[in-house]
Amino acid sequence: MKLNFVKSIISIAVSGLIAYGFYSFHESNNKLLLSAGSFLFLSLTLLFTLAVSFEQTRTTTMTRTTSAIFFVIALASNLTFSFFTFSTPFYVIANGIAFLTYFLITYSISKAKQ
Repeated sequence: MKLNFVKSIISIAVSGLIAYGFYSFHESNNKLLLSAGSFLFLSLTLLFTLAVSFEQTRTTTMTRTTSAIFFVIALASNLTFSFFTFSTPFYVIANGIAFLTYFLITYSISKAKQ
């Protein structure tokens, strides 16, 4: 697995700006949870979409495709949460399941070595 340093910085910066936008526009007590959770989920998925490559081209393509799909899912999920009032357990469970599903699929792809 190789990591492109410049693309990593760009993906983390873009995720930080999106998370700051969620923090700025959300008006409840959970704005810090929303911004921190969205930053973690979005930065990891965008990092694997843009900056990570594997030895096998097929593994890189599958990982990038999966990461891009889950980036869109995370963005839509957090955008939905930013417009509605939500409870902390509901947010943690919903995003936790999505993140763990993403991690399982990405791990399975990288271990398949195709």
